[in-house]
Amino acid sequence: TLLWQTLGQQFVEYEQVAPFLIPEEQQRRLLELLPLFLKAWEQSAGVIMLPNIQLLASEVSKLLTKEIKRNLNGKPAEEARLALEQLLQQKEEAGDGYLLLKSVYLLSQTDLRTMWTIIGSGLPAALMQCLYLFFTVAPKKTSDDRETSEDDAQTQEMLVKIMLNMYKEEQGVEELLTADKLQSLIIATSSLWDQCSRSWKVPTGRVLRTISKAQTKTSIVYLQAVDCIKIAIQNLFTLADTLPACDVCEAASIVLCFVKDSYPVSSALLAEFENNDGYQLMLKILLRCEGLQQNEGDPYLDEILDMLTCLTTCGKTELKVSGNIVHPQLPHFDFEQTQSSGMTVKNLQPFQVLQSIFQRSNDQHLCGRILAAIGTIWAWDRVNFFLLEWTLQPINQFTDIIHFKPQPVQVQFFRLVESIVLDLSYVPHEILKKVQYLIKENLVPFCTLTALQCLLSMTQKDLLFSDIFRDSGLLGLLLALLRKEAKILRKSAGTQLPGLKEGTEKELIVVMLKMVAALTARSVRNTVVLKDYGMVPYIKIFLDDECYRSATLSILEQLSAINYEEYMSIIIGALCSSTQWELHLKVDLLKSLLRILESPKSHSAFRTCSGFNGLLSLLSDMEGALQDPPSGQWEAVGQNCILELVFYTLQGITAALHLDPVNSNFFQRNGLFEKMAEDLGSLGCFWTEGKRQIPVSLEKKRTFAEFLDAAFCTSEPFPGWLKNCIWILNFLDRMVKGTLHQESYFKERKPEMGEESRDGQEAPQAQEEHPIAFNRPGNKLSASAYMLLEMRDCTIVHAGAVCVMVRLLPKLYKEGHAQLSQEIQCALVDHIQSLVKSEKSRQVMCESGLLSTIITSCQDAFCSDSHPLHLPLTRVFEKLSSQAVEPHVLR
Repeated sequence: TLLWQTLGQQFVEYEQVAPFLIPEEQQRRLLELLPLFLKAWEQSAGVIMLPNIQLLASEVSKLLTKEIKRNLNGKPAEEARLALEQLLQQKEEAGDGYLLLKSVYLLSQTDLRTMWTIIGSGLPAALMQCLYLFFTVAPKKTSDDRETSEDDAQTQEMLVKIMLNMYKEEQGVEELLTADKLQSLIIATSSLWDQCSRSWKVPTGRVLRTISKAQTKTSIVYLQAVDCIKIAIQNLFTLADTLPACDVCEAASIVLCFVKDSYPVSSALLAEFENNDGYQLMLKILLRCEGLQQNEGDPYLDEILDMLTCLTTCGKTELKVSGNIVHPQLPHFDFEQTQSSGMTVKNLQPFQVLQSIFQRSNDQHLCGRILAAIGTIWAWDRVNFFLLEWTLQPINQFTDIIHFKPQPVQVQFFRLVESIVLDLSYVPHEILKKVQYLIKENLVPFCTLTALQCLLSMTQKDLLFSDIFRDSGLLGLLLALLRKEAKILRKSAGTQLPGLKEGTEKELIVVMLKMVAALTARSVRNTVVLKDYGMVPYIKIFLDDECYRSATLSILEQLSAINYEEYMSIIIGALCSSTQWELHLKVDLLKSLLRILESPKSHSAFRTCSGFNGLLSLLSDMEGALQDPPSGQWEAVGQNCILELVFYTLQGITAALHLDPVNSNFFQRNGLFEKMAEDLGSLGCFWTEGKRQIPVSLEKKRTFAEFLDAAFCTSEPFPGWLKNCIWILNFLDRMVKGTLHQESYFKERKPEMGEESRDGQEAPQAQEEHPIAFNRPGNKLSASAYMLLEMRDCTIVHAGAVCVMVRLLPKLYKEGHAQLSQEIQCALVDHIQSLVKSEKSRQVMCESGLLSTIITSCQDAFCSDSHPLHLPLTRVFEKLSSQAVEPHVLR
């Protein structure tokens, strides 16, 4: 503050005496103030505290202008440039020119009034002369060919910042015109780019772009009067043949800036640009950018493309087009209500440049930027799509050549096509015909794949596309292609033929299947077409490959809408014909079956197609699979995977029995609960030896729910066989209550495209890569709490499942684990006893033959009073016999 006060007093004294001093003395007195000014600025952290700052700015900028002119006066260009360098550069001791330059630099960053004062000093024109010399006259190379020093760079930065601050104001641009150097500099950038000073290229571009943004009517008239744009274009045509592409882009972008930025003020420079083949120049330059290394020249290339994109909206009159809207269209599409935002295409010439480049170039970056530009134009105003497509037809024409482009460009193009439907809600029938033809020809598999994925996204958006793609023949085409592939698969079954599809071709078959699935989803008519084509036997061939399976099952599930019996016969047949180790195939088939069994109408078809026997055969195929320790090939499969198959099998049976008295009666009458108990008992986790178990006294006694909690807890030191038994008993308990088909204990597997099928011989090894994890039921409650809630009002839905639990009761035993075995047996009997508390439950259980089952399955417990299960089983027997007891059971 003290320094500012001192400076303020000295400057007041200077103001008072200045009118009476000769110019040399006045200049000396002013220069003496500047070191104090700079010192005060440094010590006040850049805050200038001077009341008459405008007067100081005026005096300093006038003196700097005078010094520049004195050093330039009458000297050849090279001498003038050298004189300017010596004037402005910082030496060992700061020279007068450097002091003036730094002072003006600091003052130019204060406020607008101060900036106007600096502009009024004539400095804009003087600095433009400096910039012209620095740019056009390359410095002579010294013996050591040194680069620009730090002092030179600092001087350059201050000069450029002053110019940027001045020229961003319209007054600065107006003042600059007095020097007659603006058009000279613009023309110099278009003619001397390869000969100019390298260190001044970027700063000159920055300054000219700033001037371009602040153009006024006067500056545009001035540039037009001297044919500035015309001469620059002529020069650039010459440079475009000799200079590297990135350099030509940098020079051309400056000229194009003046054309684009001037348009809101006047269309004169755009007209001059167009009348002198400006667009042909841009086309020539951009085509030279093919093959540029990534990021080489990209900023200027991108800038030119952005400016051409903007020029599409620069026109006097709105384009008038009357397109023919082809129907059908999406319900919410209404072209008449499309409102214009003002950013509509009014100038087709710059867009034709973009279109021509895409058609003639295969450069990934160039083509990608043009597609991005088209997307931008559409985003400005949805009318632009129709204005362009109904005049120049860019997307329609691009579809014919897209397979020649690099893969990333193909992906980007089809996303653009997809956006017509998803964002504009318009169905472009002509374009879709071209895309469909591309798929039919299949010239490049990757392009075909990307095109089909595009149509798949559209189909999933609206049911209308199911009709469009059926009527256009796409559905028939896909079915014919899939028939051909199915025949190849059938011939190569069990072999490794060289013709088998891999990579892109295999993924293409996946997408074809997904497309057929999407076309048949919710469309009975399309499903009938598939059936009439005789495709059902061919479609089911794809079930064997896990990559194809999901989409194939979706297609077959649509078939169930018109014929449940055919669907059931296919799925049950596939389940029964699958090999013992194709566990993932079986699980996927069962999941599909569960989705269909949600409809009660499917239950009859399931029964008549031997569904119950088919599912029970899956259990019998797993004999010994859950042995502890595992043996044979089952060891490599993983017990979680086996348990998952058991779960989905029991789920399928429960779903088929749910609220279906006919199926329930069939299952009971044909002794299938007994068959289920036999199959479950042979899985390997239950005791199958005929030895009599040894009774032991129990130290502790846990409930069935507590055992269930322990089975969910991975840290509980339970043997594997017991955990598996508890899980299966839990499944049966859910089945008793009729809720098993609604449970979800296993996380979903998501097979990735390209990985080998995990069915067949490769399944055991693959299991380790894709372990199945359990989900806790309810997720928030412990199993015991969950069970307590259910027991409050337990309704027995499938009483036969209780009989299965009773048949498995004696088999809950393992030598070496007598204590634990007996504890779980007692817990299960107590649980069964809790199920028959109500009279209604007893009645249901008696009708299911539970009394007979207890007598035949638990004879050892009844024959020995000391048997730990004797008393609890007797209580169950008494409760049930109080309701009803058959003579043979009583005997």
